[in-house]
Amino acid sequence: MKIMLGILAGAVVTTALVVAPMVAASPEGFKIWKAAEIKLRDEALAKHYGPDHSSRETLGEYKDHRFRLINRDADGFPEQHDNIVDVVIGQSGEGTLVLGGKMINPKSNSPGEYLGEKLEGGELHPLGPGDIVHIPAKIPHSFNVPKGKHFTYVLVKFPAT
Repeated sequence: MKIMLGILAGAVVTTALVVAPMVAASPEGFKIWKAAEIKLRDEALAKHYGPDHSSRETLGEYKDHRFRLINRDADGFPEQHDNIVDVVIGQSGEGTLVLGGKMINPKSNSPGEYLGEKLEGGELHPLGPGDIVHIPAKIPHSFNVPKGKHFTYVLVKFPAT
């Protein structure tokens, strides 16, 4: 009987040690966006396109980086960030990343940030769900979306080092 109680007590302690980290409070700044949540947000964004044929929601804003969910139903304007790196994580739909080339009529909307009318040249990279892209600072880029389609992606922006 003493052996059984000892085994049972050991199992309870082991279970408590395994379960405790799962119920402990998450550290400040921790966030997880589950796929089902992103899908619901994607569907909601598709109903509210702005004049630039995109809708967006900031998922998280931190000291030096942020996460956005962006849904596009048409080509976007080219942009370039001199001090920011973009990471794109495809969620749904399809699009094409135009990377590099020459930005036509760039205008600065804040220091080191530029928007243009279009890109001449550049490499074309088809994108879809699950694709992940790292766009270095100082590289002009834009997203094209086929007519009648959409492309939704998570965009992570952080400072270039």
